[in-house]
Amino acid sequence: VMGIGKPLDIAYAVKEGADMFDCVIPTRNARNGQLFTSEGLKRIRNAKYIDYNLPIDKNCNCYTCQNYTMSYIRHLDRCNEMLAARLMSIHNVYFYQNLMAKLRDAIHSSKLDEYIKELEDNYCEVNDD
Repeated sequence: VMGIGKPLDIAYAVKEGADMFDCVIPTRNARNGQLFTSEGLKRIRNAKYIDYNLPIDKNCNCYTCQNYTMSYIRHLDRCNEMLAARLMSIHNVYFYQNLMAKLRDAIHSSKLDEYIKELEDNYCEVNDD
């Protein structure tokens, strides 16, 4: 499937039988300050992240989350430092690799509908971010 790249859209496509995807969303959205997390989308340019001294996603083991805080990455982004785009892209690509692994696991354990429901809870509702 080409051009489908939001987590929930991928999950719906997987449920319909798609098994290969190609989309720029993880890296393009990262360059624009949008980060995919286990709790939904976070927009790093929001003022509430000025003093947010936690990782992008506390449930993530990517290089970015293990070594940098959201406030520092936000600072880099505000200064137009290329490192910000790189760190956010690393995080988003890692998130997508885990998303696909979780989808595979959900299929193998016959829990795809439950995992899709979890994604709907995190990505369908209006979030204050």
